[in-house]
Amino acid sequence: MRWIKEPKCRAASRTRRAGLLLASVGALGSALAAAQAPAAPAARFAVVLDAAHGGNDSGGHSSNWTEKSFTLALSVRLRSLLAARGISVVTTRESDVTLGAERRVEIANHANAQVCLDLHASLSGSGIHLFASSLAAAVPARFEAWRTAQAGSVTRSLALAGVLNAALQHAGMTVTLGRTALPVVDSMTCPAVAVEISPAAAGAHPSGESATETLNDPGYQARVAEALAAALVEWRADEGHLGAGQP
Repeated sequence: MRWIKEPKCRAASRTRRAGLLLASVGALGSALAAAQAPAAPAARFAVVLDAAHGGNDSGGHSSNWTEKSFTLALSVRLRSLLAARGISVVTTRESDVTLGAERRVEIANHANAQVCLDLHASLSGSGIHLFASSLAAAVPARFEAWRTAQAGSVTRSLALAGVLNAALQHAGMTVTLGRTALPVVDSMTCPAVAVEISPAAAGAHPSGESATETLNDPGYQARVAEALAAALVEWRADEGHLGAGQP
């Protein structure tokens, strides 16, 4: 058999076509791999709900009402509303148990959350009271001192209180804003606000209804929880916009 030598120009053309084909196949493979790669998970947004009191600590109480039961019921209701909106929730207690301040703080700080609401209730006063820590704002540190850990988040806590205030007022509630020393909140490393629910302001509930009856009213409890949930959804959106999702 006699071999016929292929002209150099034809051989070079064939080599170029083979190279282009291999490059095309490689590009297609890369594109398919990119398309099949799982999307990066969204940043986790978590909320800590701290139902104050519990166990042998009843908090405020009357003959047929205890603060510890009210805060637990509100925590459970709010947790359900937030979970339905895709928000991770960590609760400091799920039942009537005694829980010290240090344990509450440990749970909250370990959760690496973006918000903590310290839930309280009172038979005196009226409307909703929002309290941020009275600590002076400080630059956040990698390791925060236990009793003043909130100092690095005070500025954002005040902003959180503003968002909560707007949502509660939009729901027709009277809101009072304040700052005070709060042992639990002062030791938290994320934006934190104490929320104290008192009976609805005069004119916002049936005349003659007692403070206890107002706080025991499922409708009132639902309005408070819905407003708080709406505020936290807004806060989540703001956190994502500002790129401050993770502390």
